[in-house]
Parts: sequence; C-alpha cells; structure tokens
Amino acid sequence: MDIIELESFLNQTLKPELFDDYCPNGLQIEGSKNIKKIVFSVSATKESAEFAEKLKADALIVHHGIFWKFHGTRTLTGAFARRVFPLVRSQINLFGYHLPLDAHPQIGNAASIAKIIDLKNLSPFGLYKNTTTGIMGQFEQPMKIDHLKKILSEKINQRLLYSNPTDAPNTINSIGIITGGANSQWREALRLGLDAYLTGEMSEHDYHESREAGIHMFAAGHHATEKFGIQALMKLIETEFPKIECLFLDSDNPA
Repeated sequence: MDIIELESFLNQTLKPELFDDYCPNGLQIEGSKNIKKIVFSVSATKESAEFAEKLKADALIVHHGIFWKFHGTRTLTGAFARRVFPLVRSQINLFGYHLPLDAHPQIGNAASIAKIIDLKNLSPFGLYKNTTTGIMGQFEQPMKIDHLKKILSEKINQRLLYSNPTDAPNTINSIGIITGGANSQWREALRLGLDAYLTGEMSEHDYHESREAGIHMFAAGHHATEKFGIQALMKLIETEFPKIECLFLDSDNPA
C-alpha cells in the first residue's frame, strides 16, 4: 500500500475535518512511502515508537498523537525527543486521530464499549464544539448496577470508580458514554434524562456532584476505555487491506 492510499482511507473513514480538536488529526510525522506493516497503540510514546522501530513497521497509528495545542511550541529535547527520534530515524509514519476516533458511530471508542455492554437504540451524545464525541442508548432490559459493574470490570479490565448516588434506583435503563477525560459530561447525561454516565476519569468534585445529583457515574480509566477504537480501526484495515501486517501494542497504564 502507498502512504497516500492509507492516508486517504483513514481520512475518509474518520472524517477529521468535521472536528475542532485539541490537536492535528491525520499524518503527524511523514515517513516511508511504502506501507507493509502497521503498529497500532493508544498513544504515541517512547514505548510505542521504539516498538514500531524494533518491528520495522512503516507506520504507527494512535489515538493520542504527539502534538497538542495546550503544549504550545516544543523543542526536540528530553522526553518529547525520545518519542520523535525513533520514528524519524526509521522513517515511520505517525498518524493520530483523537476526537474522530472517539466519535465514530461504528468503530469509535464509545461505540465499541456500547457493543460490549449490549446497548441498544444508539444515538450521538456529548456535544463538543458542534460535534458529538460519544454515544448514548438504552438497555433491552433494566440493568442491575452490580451486573454492569461486573461487565465493565471484566471487559475493560481496569479498576472501576463508581459514584454510588444516594436515593437512586439500583437498576438503570439508559446510559451516555464518552471515553477518556470527559469528567464533567455527566451533566449532559443528567440534562437528557439518562440514568447513568460512563467515562474514563472521575475527579473528586464530579464524584460528589454526580452522586448528589442522583446519576450513576462510572469511570473505567482513560487509557482502558480508549483501547477499543484503535483496535476496531486495526481490524477494519486488516479487512480492507489483507496484505498489510497489523499489530497492536497495549501499555501498562493505570490512569
């Protein structure tokens, strides 16, 4: 596969032009023109860059790239340099897709978790700058809180935080999902009349406020909730381009 073909497929699939994001989406570091092997990972880190280099990959595709608006201008020194140098040295293309991979209705992070918990009647959720980044839906039958906690703990494989609201039923019918660091979006779930909200992180004040507001809030880890979209993207590329070798690198990230 030519790099132009891969870039075109990714952009047509994920439609980054629809999002006003915290980062550039798409090709972040240009490398080899010919693509035979691709490594997928949640984040572009020293670990994933060195793994891609060791495996002689031609591209590294991630959810969290290396350029973020809140970082501003950065010098190629220290930890940042150690992420960049293996990729440049070995001419490995780096692609990063942030909100587009959160939001995709079939292979996105939220959509993938919705499938895991067998959520029905899915629709977009989580408005951010005129685009949605999550999914909401209903359970076919009311779901007991303990059963949902068990499913999330087993499938996401991460320590689960739960706000345990006072004076709320111990079953839920509807839930909104935005993965990663969308701590405060439980308020939108509450406004829409949903019973629960699932994300990656939970702050101290959101724990108290969601609990006191009477909405069930779950946080299953930023990294852990965002493994699914990048793996779904990998499976899609394996299906569409069977000659391309694809590998996924997980990382031991408890956050």
